[in-house]
Amino acid sequence: MRRNTAPTRFTPPDARYQSQTVTKLINGIMRGGKKATAEGLVYGAFERIEEMSGRRGVDVFEIAVRNVTPTVEVKPRRVGGATYQVPIDIRAERRETLALRWIRDAARNRNGRSYTEKLAAELMEAAADQPTGAAIRKKDETHRMAEANRAFAHYRW
Repeated sequence: MRRNTAPTRFTPPDARYQSQTVTKLINGIMRGGKKATAEGLVYGAFERIEEMSGRRGVDVFEIAVRNVTPTVEVKPRRVGGATYQVPIDIRAERRETLALRWIRDAARNRNGRSYTEKLAAELMEAAADQPTGAAIRKKDETHRMAEANRAFAHYRW
């Protein structure tokens, strides 16, 4: 175990929705310190969701994050010359971080259109728990890997 852990820094809630999770998404999308641009993209995606579904964008976002959040992942452990993929439970902070990262990356890798539309489409698919969304597929794949390697769970330490 490491001796010292870095203290967890407080993430201020965003101005419009008073949500720390929205701020974390904005910070993840931000490139080159352009926070106003990242905020515009996220808020634009939320407005697009409201137009398309009639529900509040931030509510759809929170449902999407909940649906994409993984509970277990596999980590490699070296035992006697063999490397096993050992399923491990994920800490709460890492769960949220992974969910936001997967949503962001899935939106970036979608084809065509503006980033606002791609993010809105990814969030709506994730909120509907549709396996067509790349973020949901990533979560399902992670859980499948953990299930397939359950036999090695006793190597957890």
